[in-house]
Amino acid sequence: MTRRPDAVMLFAAGFGTRMGALTKDRPKPLIEVAGRPLIDHALDLTDDLRADRVVANLHYLPDQLATHLAPKGVLMSREEPEILETGGGLRAALPLLGPGPVFTLNTDAIWSGPNPLTLLRKAWNPDRMDALLMCVPIAQTVGHAGSGDFTTNAEGRISRGPGLVYGGAQIVKTDGLAAISEQAFSLNLLWDQMHELGRLFATIYPGRWCDVGRPEGVAMAEELIADV
Repeated sequence: MTRRPDAVMLFAAGFGTRMGALTKDRPKPLIEVAGRPLIDHALDLTDDLRADRVVANLHYLPDQLATHLAPKGVLMSREEPEILETGGGLRAALPLLGPGPVFTLNTDAIWSGPNPLTLLRKAWNPDRMDALLMCVPIAQTVGHAGSGDFTTNAEGRISRGPGLVYGGAQIVKTDGLAAISEQAFSLNLLWDQMHELGRLFATIYPGRWCDVGRPEGVAMAEELIADV
């Protein structure tokens, strides 16, 4: 199995129901922030990697996304008839992604600072890690409600708890997906397996991060971009 990730999975299949009217006639990744679709901001991050393959999963209003992504060379994994969630979606896309660890990236966030994917690649150690999550301290988040998803120890291993928000970028080994019986499931199931083995890690993002999960997040993200 390849130890260095050379493929990126973009999660773009969701309904975006929290965005209200903004997703009535378009998928959330095509909502514009600072004059560009959200998914194009995500693709900017993948450009620095020069990855062999970039794959996006599609479900809600898939033809709009397919028309937008095809000229950009993005491969597409259509989820039909049902949406598969993050874990099931990643597993369904493996024939396009290929073997070995992969980057995954949510398409509903804006990062202000160093490219989180290149930071992940520098910190990745497959001998110790089955997944490396990019996490953001609460104080550096914009538009996020809650106390956080994870806490970390001195070695970088993470457990469920307050303090750090998962920013939606990671490197993850995919071989554990085959043992999960559900068809549609969250990546949390895979992370829980890795945590039990002591192989779930995080690296801390040094910049700021904005969640664009609700309509008000668009203006917040645009203000964050303008501050750069």
